[in-house]
Amino acid sequence: MSRVFTRAEFYDLVWSKPLTHLAKEFALSDVALHKVCRKHDIPHPPLGWWAKKAAGKLVKKTPLPKAEAGIADTITIAAGELRPEPELIATARENARLLASSIDGGAALPPNPVVERTIAQLRKGKPSATNGLLTVAGMNVINASVAPASIDRLELALNRISAAAATLGIKLARGEKTAAFICDGETIAFSISEGVRREKHVPTEEEIAEQEAARERRARRWNSPGSWDDDDFNWSSLRGPEWDYHPTGLLAVELEQSYLLGGSPRRSFKDAKVQRIENMASDIAVGIAVLAAAKKDDGLKREEQTRQQEEARRQRELALRNDHIAERRGKALDEVLDEVAALDRLKRLVAGLRGEDMAGSAGRVAELLALAERRLALREAALSAEGLEQRFEKQKLFGDDDDHAFRPPYGYC
Repeated sequence: MSRVFTRAEFYDLVWSKPLTHLAKEFALSDVALHKVCRKHDIPHPPLGWWAKKAAGKLVKKTPLPKAEAGIADTITIAAGELRPEPELIATARENARLLASSIDGGAALPPNPVVERTIAQLRKGKPSATNGLLTVAGMNVINASVAPASIDRLELALNRISAAAATLGIKLARGEKTAAFICDGETIAFSISEGVRREKHVPTEEEIAEQEAARERRARRWNSPGSWDDDDFNWSSLRGPEWDYHPTGLLAVELEQSYLLGGSPRRSFKDAKVQRIENMASDIAVGIAVLAAAKKDDGLKREEQTRQQEEARRQRELALRNDHIAERRGKALDEVLDEVAALDRLKRLVAGLRGEDMAGSAGRVAELLALAERRLALREAALSAEGLEQRFEKQKLFGDDDDHAFRPPYGYC
C-alpha cells in the first residue's frame, strides 16, 4: 500500500539513513529516490556524507527550504512490486511511481462526469433479489456492481482513483463497451465490484407456513385425480432457496485481463484488513500506467512477430518460386536439347537421301525427302537465336516473368 509523507517528514527520513537503504525499503532505485527529492525540493546528504559521519567527522545538515509555488506539501510513495519484473515493466512502474509522488490524497476532488453518471445510475437502480447488488454497465459509465450501502464509499474511491490517474496523465473516458482509462494511447478497461458471501438458507417461519400450505393443497388435489394439472407434478414450490447471498462490503478493482508477451503486471486491487480501495488510488493509478506500458510493448512485439512471420513466409514462398522457375527452365532446356538431337538426325537423313541417285527412285521417297527438307528448314529456324527468342517470349521463359504460372500450394502460409 502507498505511504504518504509531508515534506518535513520525508526530509527527516532521507537524513535518517542512506538513500540506498531507503530506496530498498520503498522498492525503488536510488536514482528514482533522488528524483523524488529533486521534484519536491528536498535536500539530501551529498556523496560521502554518511562515511564522514561514521568516521566521527563534523558534517552539516542542509536545512529544508520553504516550498515554492507549485510544489505540494504531500509526498506519496506508491507501493512497489517485490517480485521480479521484466525490465520494461519495472522501468514503467518506477516512472509512474515518480509521477505519483505528487498525488495529494487530502486535496479536494474535482467531480468526474463518468463517476457522476455511474453513481447516479446506481442510486436509481434496484438491487438484485438474488445477491442484493446494484449493477450498471455501458459506454458512458463504469462497470460496477455494489450493494446500496457501499455507493457512498464507491463514489469516494472512484473520484480518488480518477484524480490520481489524472496526475499521471491518465484520462477516464467513454469506451467502446464501458468507461475505461486512456493512457499513452492505450485503452485500459476495468470494473469494480463488491464481494458476496454465500450462506446455507434457513427457512423463515413464513416460508415454512407457505410450504406446509402448499403440501396441504397438493394432498387435496391428489385425492381428486380428475383435477390434476402440470403444477401437481412440480415440486419446486415445496422447496425454498438452497443458499442465501449477502454483500460483504469488500470492494475490488479489476483491470482488464489479457495475455501479454512482455509480462503480467498486477491487475487486481482489493479491500483487505489494513487497506481499502479508496486509500489505494495512487497504487491503482500506477497499476494502470504499468499495464498501459505493457500493452504498448506487447503491441510492438506482436507487430514485430507478425513482421518476422511474414518475412519467413515470404522467404519460403520465394524458395518455392525459385524452384518453380528452375524446374520450368530446366524442362525447356531439355526440350531444346531433344529438338537439337532430332534436328541432327533429320540433317543426316536429308544429306543421305540427297547423296543418292534419285533419278530412278520411286516418287514416294522423293515426297519423303521434300517433307524432311521442309521440316529441316522449320526446325533450323525454330532453333535459331531468333526462333528461340520468340518461343521463350511466348512461353514466358528466361526473363523476369518466369514465375507467371507459379501458385503456392493449397493451404500454404
